[in-house]
Amino acid sequence: MTNNHNNNGVDYIEFNVNDIAKAKAFYGAAFGWTFTDFGPVYCEFNDGERKGGLAATQGDIVTGGPLVVLYATDLEQALQNVINAGGKITKPIFAFPGGRRFQFTDPQGYELAVWN
Repeated sequence: MTNNHNNNGVDYIEFNVNDIAKAKAFYGAAFGWTFTDFGPVYCEFNDGERKGGLAATQGDIVTGGPLVVLYATDLEQALQNVINAGGKITKPIFAFPGGRRFQFTDPQGYELAVWN
């Protein structure tokens, strides 16, 4: 088996969610992610390059902490996809030293950013 993991690098991101189906619908519609279900309480997502997880929780969703930043070749289209999928824009597109980005919350309340 080939090891494609980066030693000491970020390897996997996992979101606790109250509704896996709702999270899958949002990320599938907004970013085209695909999913593999591992029973009713866990689902793995694949963005085409990196994998992560959606873990069902009955508790409160804790937001904040590290900001997950996604990349899009067409920032305006990514923003529209987020809106169409039910995300809420928290910071419209703005310039920063590395390029441009926007920030949004997903239906679970997580804040993420998209840049290019």
